[in-house]
Amino acid sequence: MQLEILPTDLPLLRGFRLGALDAGLYAHFGKPTRPDLTLIASEVNCAAAAVFTTNLVKAAPVLLDQVYLAANPSAIRAVLINTASANACTGERGLKNAEQCAAWTAEALSCHKEQVLVMSTGVIGTHLPMSRMQTGIQRLAEQLSSTPEAWQAAARAIMTTDTKPKLAYATFDGASLIGIAKGAGMIAPNMATMLSVIATDVRIAPELLQSMLRRAVDNSFNCIVVDGDMSTNDTVLVMANGLSDVTVDEQNAAKFEATLTELCVRLAQAIVRDGEGATKFITLHITGARSAAEARRVGNVIATSALVKTAFYGGDPNWGRILAAAGRADVPLDPARLSLWYNDFQLVADGAPLNYDEARAKLHAQQRELTVRLDLGLGTAEATLWTCDLSHDYVSINGHYRT
Repeated sequence: MQLEILPTDLPLLRGFRLGALDAGLYAHFGKPTRPDLTLIASEVNCAAAAVFTTNLVKAAPVLLDQVYLAANPSAIRAVLINTASANACTGERGLKNAEQCAAWTAEALSCHKEQVLVMSTGVIGTHLPMSRMQTGIQRLAEQLSSTPEAWQAAARAIMTTDTKPKLAYATFDGASLIGIAKGAGMIAPNMATMLSVIATDVRIAPELLQSMLRRAVDNSFNCIVVDGDMSTNDTVLVMANGLSDVTVDEQNAAKFEATLTELCVRLAQAIVRDGEGATKFITLHITGARSAAEARRVGNVIATSALVKTAFYGGDPNWGRILAAAGRADVPLDPARLSLWYNDFQLVADGAPLNYDEARAKLHAQQRELTVRLDLGLGTAEATLWTCDLSHDYVSINGHYRT
């Protein structure tokens, strides 16, 4: 799919510095070298909030971050992110390694280890090469910067199977938000194999930030599907250091939440556009449902259906697969009320095909960006999800992920 150029006109974000480098983590595992270690640090304590994977098999960094964040929601200073190894399914040794990385980072930044969060992404079941981590952390701490180039480098250094970095920004009443994300495969609602860090210089209570982030994630990262799988490491983290003197409170909370949500949506959609092997970006709009939850459930089954996704890849308007997927979503449906559109072109009404022009339908199905709307005819609730097609390249990428 067409790759986007990273923004260079980033707004002033007070008090955050970051860096990225090649710490030799990939080389340790016999892979070609590339940037693999990133550090994002604040000059002062941050209110922080995070949403983590709902997978019961959680990686060591997720388990550690949950403890540290619960203990210090108003005093987080930094997050360290490594690729090459997920540090997942690594037992007690993995937990100790994650804690040691936080301690080394804290020493370099002159703070406490409980103020440092860690994220990992890469192959499950591999241990971190600790000597390389230690050296890399020391080098990183000496070259932190607040420039747009530093944000671009960080966005690239957290990539794994991603083909492009993901970086977005927003402004809010004189304050700023900048976010990076990674993810291309193992993507499904209720978090995915993705990491995202959003930094902002607003002043906000951590409890308010946490509630906002949960809703923002529910309407962004939890609305994307690449392959229906769920990772062990998913984390979305927001750090707010308050250095802009812009306070988020009851007066402007709704406006700030809308800004945060829009930023999350842009990052989430970038993940789908960069889905492993993807050639098409699909907006799936489920309308006429009895509840938003039922609309989302129907949309999720459609978005994860291999038959539907391969039809998208082939540019085949095989809408029967979409209706069949909707019918197995464990949501009460009346087939005689279903209607379906590709963009503004209607193919189905009241559960039966219209006398439409197949050539026109195919033209819509072959577009790189397609909106599919399925109306259930049962109510007024709706939901929107974003997904992609399933190509030969997806199999190749994941069939040889470790080799």
